[in-house]
Amino acid sequence: MTTATTPPDDPALSTTTTATTDSTVSPTATIAPEPATRKAAAKKVAGTRKATAKKATAKKVAGTRKATAKKATAKKAAASQATTILLVRHGQTPTTGKVLPGRAKGLHLADEGRAQAEIAAQRIAELPGVDAVYSSPLERARETAAPISAALGLKTKIDRGLLECDFGDWTGEELKKLNRLPEWKTVQSAPSTFRFPNGESFTEMQTRMVTTLDRLRQLHPGRTIVCVSHADTIKAAVAHALGTHIDLFQRIVISPASVSALTWHAGGPIVLAVNSTGRPLTELRPA
Repeated sequence: MTTATTPPDDPALSTTTTATTDSTVSPTATIAPEPATRKAAAKKVAGTRKATAKKATAKKVAGTRKATAKKATAKKAAASQATTILLVRHGQTPTTGKVLPGRAKGLHLADEGRAQAEIAAQRIAELPGVDAVYSSPLERARETAAPISAALGLKTKIDRGLLECDFGDWTGEELKKLNRLPEWKTVQSAPSTFRFPNGESFTEMQTRMVTTLDRLRQLHPGRTIVCVSHADTIKAAVAHALGTHIDLFQRIVISPASVSALTWHAGGPIVLAVNSTGRPLTELRPA
């Protein structure tokens, strides 16, 4: 009796064979990482990003600090450079020596005052390195500054810190009338104790003027600037520079269109000239 060798056609057997064949893994297939491996990789990437961001922040902070230090050094160097300030009183007006004009508008230079301003302009134009011309906003000051600016090829800059003292109720009064008032003696001998009725005190005026000059000189380190102002304000600034008490500032004379010169650095001002009206300004220098 012969045994048959025909392959079995049992469906179960065929299915099992096919399943075994399909489940065979190809040697070139990529095995997906386990969850733990993915977490470690993500953590590493996050750590790298964090370290990079930290370095970038540190670099930025270091750059900012360096820039700040550089600016501070430059500012300190600039502050150490002396600025020469030429204080010019406005030229003569029709009421000079007769009326206390104060901040009243509409007062212009007389012919003599315009001639004085031209002379001041010629003298100042001899100086090298004049950086700016500042003026009180009042007409008589601006008209004095105009020829100075023209001679230097500059534009006049208005600064209210250079304004005349606010004489309040005394504005526009004749000086011969004011001379008879009992308060006039105080104005002359103890101005630090006096405030003009509804106006400014002498100490306020001096503080305003000195603060203005200190601010302006810091804008022009190592250069020369011109400040056109008024008699009392210039007298107060000169008194401060000399270390003279405001009660003695009336002893200083500031003539129309005269030039008073200060050299001002971080340590304070030095007086070069007071009430100069004729000598060449090129002779001015610290001792």
